[in-house]
Amino acid sequence: MRPGIWQILICVVIIALLFGANKIPQIARSLGKAKGEFKKGLAEGERDDDAKGGDGPEPSDGK
Repeated sequence: MRPGIWQILICVVIIALLFGANKIPQIARSLGKAKGEFKKGLAEGERDDDAKGGDGPEPSDGK
């Protein structure tokens, strides 16, 4: 279920009251940077997997 306009508006008002209007842009910036770092980490992980040449875990020799 998608949130309606009233639910979003209430959340925005509550966040503004808790953090203050001056802090909201800083928080949004921090979240954007964190999202970018997360995506960069995922891409690096995929490149590492491709470099190893395998899709799954390395097979064990039973020892």
